[in-house]
Amino acid sequence: MPVQLTCCSHSPLMRTDIEATDATGQEAFYAGIDAAGERLRAFNPELVVTFYPDHMIGFFLDLMPSFCVALGAQSAVEFGIEQTPLRVPKALGEQLVRHLHEQGFDTAFSHKLVVDHGVSLPLIQLTGGVDTYEVLPIFVNCAGDPRPSFQRTRLFGAEVGKFLATTGKRVAVIGSGGLSHDSPTSRIAKATPERFLRENKRSAEEQIEFEHRGVENARGVVAGSNEGSKLPSETWDREFLDSFVAFDERRLDGITDDEIDNDVGGGTHEVRSWVAAAACARELGPIESEVVFYKVILEWITGMAIVLGSDGA
Repeated sequence: MPVQLTCCSHSPLMRTDIEATDATGQEAFYAGIDAAGERLRAFNPELVVTFYPDHMIGFFLDLMPSFCVALGAQSAVEFGIEQTPLRVPKALGEQLVRHLHEQGFDTAFSHKLVVDHGVSLPLIQLTGGVDTYEVLPIFVNCAGDPRPSFQRTRLFGAEVGKFLATTGKRVAVIGSGGLSHDSPTSRIAKATPERFLRENKRSAEEQIEFEHRGVENARGVVAGSNEGSKLPSETWDREFLDSFVAFDERRLDGITDDEIDNDVGGGTHEVRSWVAAAACARELGPIESEVVFYKVILEWITGMAIVLGSDGA
């Protein structure tokens, strides 16, 4: 059946006034994401499925599932993104959850999921808005330790794909997150989990202050004054991208939390979303993938990449 895969890095810093260290890098990313968006819209999907990481905006450490399927969702108010209901196909989501349960994946579900920029940014960039298409957001826990293993994440994504293959729909699959970056969220969550309990959720004013601090942190990274923050690693990113495009299951399954935490920083756990998305798409067709953009954009504190895949249909 027709399927299209788009995996792309995100950084909410692209929606701030952070100064560019290399304007051509930003311009090249925007050109790449615009082209990917044109490709997706030309594909005219009947359903968009997005695997994404949350940044302690919709999920908290009061209760952290490994996976969660949205049966209803709205975008979070952050980084200039407004609250907007997503067009979630509830009945299809319920069928997916039942299928996953029958296959041994005890996924959670939500009738009122708040999705953060892990969902809204790629949807805005690729489709023009969060409500352009019917979209099924699927959360993968990448921030709260302990996380699902890379192997379990891959198998989960593949099972989602097996279900979608029975629907006959034209499906665009999006993987959002990563690549290498040292977001402090996972580190803070492990050391002081009380910071990320629902009762301590940021107010609107605190969210604005949080965003301002994020910009200042990024400026410190650019200036080399944030000694506690790891820089994005082009070496790790390119090795991951090679394994990802080839879909080397042995290498992907072998990625560990210790490797990520010690070598490239906690934000990199988000590549789980890419693995789930690719595994899903590969159950829908013989996907051929290629890296169409990669560059470390330091002011966005992230290795930014775009990978496109299609079954050729």
